[in-house]
Amino acid sequence: MKLTLTEFVSLDGVSQGPGSPEEDTSDGFTQGGWLVPHMDEAFIDQAAQWLRQADGLLLGRRTYEAFARDWPQITDADDPFTALMNSLPKYVASHTLEEGSWNPTTILSGDVAAQVAELKAMPGRELQIHGSARLAGSLLAAGLIDEMRLVVALVVLGHGRRLFPEGGSAAGLRLTGSTTTPGGLALLIYERTGDASYATYTGVSDVR
Repeated sequence: MKLTLTEFVSLDGVSQGPGSPEEDTSDGFTQGGWLVPHMDEAFIDQAAQWLRQADGLLLGRRTYEAFARDWPQITDADDPFTALMNSLPKYVASHTLEEGSWNPTTILSGDVAAQVAELKAMPGRELQIHGSARLAGSLLAAGLIDEMRLVVALVVLGHGRRLFPEGGSAAGLRLTGSTTTPGGLALLIYERTGDASYATYTGVSDVR
């Protein structure tokens, strides 16, 4: 399976609590719900298309617990995400959870990177990470993420947990797709190319 990451980020890189004020208030975060004012039909359609490519969800414990609390409560028959979110196999990276309440759930503990590599070797389309920024960072550093789908909102938050924190691993990326929605969201698709590369600019002949 291909391992993909879908992450909502602000212009200054914050990924914490995009969906509601109560979603994630850890570390005193009070600006949750910052993505919602920018959501529109074009974004919903694209996000639904991405989710339909999933054969499994890979989540960190914090994201899993929030999703397990909220998604089973959504009863809107026209919602394009609910049936898939509730029915897809869930794999949760956690050293504290022993079992999951949002079935079907499998707990990954110990060497998570090795277990994710085993999941990737299984037949299927995509194993999708949603949110779960800390897990995503560790798997990006391990070279396991094949594609990143960043949804960038037109807001600067100033604080909050970031997808790429200070001290994270460097990585080289290639932009493979981009679009904007009427609500102003930038949808950016990247694939990893390996390690980050560096050079010194000496003139226009350096530009390729």
